[in-house]
Amino acid sequence: MNKPTNKLYDYPMALLTDFYQLTMSYCYWKAGMENTESVFHLFFRKRPFNGGFTVAAGLETVVEFLNKFRFIESDLTYLATLRGADDRPFFEPAFFDYLAQLKFSCDIDAIPEGNVVFPQEPLIRVQGPLIQGQLLESPLLNLINFPSLIATKAARVCIAAAGDPVFEFGLRRAQGVDGALTASRAAYIGGCEGTSNVLAGKLFGIPVRGTHSHSWVMAFETEKAAFETYAKQLPNHTVFLVDTYNTIEGIKNAIQTGKELEAQGKPLLGIRLDSGDLAYLSIKAREMLDEAGFTKAKIVASNELDETIISELKRQGARIDVWGVGTNLVTAANQPALDGVYKLSAIREPGEEWKYKLKLSEQMLKVSNPGILQVKRFKLQNEYIADAIYDTQLGLKPPYMIVDPFDPTRKKRLPKECQMHDLLVPIFRKGECVYTLPPLHEIRDTTQRELGGFHAGIKRFINPHEYVVGMEKSLYDLKVKRIEEIRMDTFLHR
Repeated sequence: MNKPTNKLYDYPMALLTDFYQLTMSYCYWKAGMENTESVFHLFFRKRPFNGGFTVAAGLETVVEFLNKFRFIESDLTYLATLRGADDRPFFEPAFFDYLAQLKFSCDIDAIPEGNVVFPQEPLIRVQGPLIQGQLLESPLLNLINFPSLIATKAARVCIAAAGDPVFEFGLRRAQGVDGALTASRAAYIGGCEGTSNVLAGKLFGIPVRGTHSHSWVMAFETEKAAFETYAKQLPNHTVFLVDTYNTIEGIKNAIQTGKELEAQGKPLLGIRLDSGDLAYLSIKAREMLDEAGFTKAKIVASNELDETIISELKRQGARIDVWGVGTNLVTAANQPALDGVYKLSAIREPGEEWKYKLKLSEQMLKVSNPGILQVKRFKLQNEYIADAIYDTQLGLKPPYMIVDPFDPTRKKRLPKECQMHDLLVPIFRKGECVYTLPPLHEIRDTTQRELGGFHAGIKRFINPHEYVVGMEKSLYDLKVKRIEEIRMDTFLHR
């Protein structure tokens, strides 16, 4: 597929941001801080679905967005209409001149899509002019949070399916057009084998699948007539939905139609169950199909499935071969959002040393990390055992000691014989993309390969094992020092 056909948007969207990003940028500009250099990190605080892992997704759309990042004339015309509380223009004309000439020039490092990630780890690092870094906060969070959430949900569903094919069938229940397309792509990254969303198939090269609906059966005098007509028109696509009126009778009608197909030298591909007791009905359907000689016919199941229901159906001995998962996948049911955040961690004036910054809070979970951060993943005997968040200025040297960010008594020394690699890789340098976007099927393969590198305990749905993620000790010590300095300064100036 030619790369340009993948694009969701073909125009700049610099206004895809929250208004306060613009007001802060305006104030930075007014204060003469347009050349101040900054470092921001995008990360999330809590594991979604109470699970043990998250799958990173959305980077390709981030690259598309940044490649087109600029303010066009209609953006500036709109901003000129905005008024403040005194009914005067919010921004002065010279600021529009600045925005019109603004050229994206940041360095961006990120964890590639399909990698398994954990709370507190930076998924994206933005280094460059303060105004640019500020303007990118809202769009980057928008473009990363949702697809990472859906890719994670899909990975969980596919783990529950234990090797059975899973297809994403959620278009009709998705949150709008953008939500549907994003969900289809992310679900494929997470492990789904295809989608019912034909536009997603065209845009992203995802295999498309589908059977027929109840309305097809209802359009004919009898269910048998509906199946026979469908088989006549599409003899190479004979998966019959059997629960429109009575599931057992529907299976019988499918079998009769299958025998007619067989006489013509064509196979009955399968049936679909969309209601009722899926465990009982699938077992009964398998017995009936096998007895009729259709041992290769597949049983497809849909109907409000998720990882928990699939696991339970498996436990009950359900004879389902293919899973169609819709609403609970594309809406990330029970987890409305990934709690991604974007925090300033370092700042400097041209030619000066970096000043490390952090946000304090009464909740330790919300105290951000200072520095210019990277994540190193450690592997021992073909299994990932820990991640270390470290500062690129301080470096990471043996002996490798990491500290739990929320409990300094919990420390771990990592074996020196570990293999290791950095997770964040260069994406942009001085505003120019230096990263080759991989094909979507390669990203999907990355997800499966990376999940396979972790202990099975992190993939449990109930009380999963907590993978070890710590701060490199010198970075942790620096963080504690900065907290003490800020609190002392606050005390002295109150």
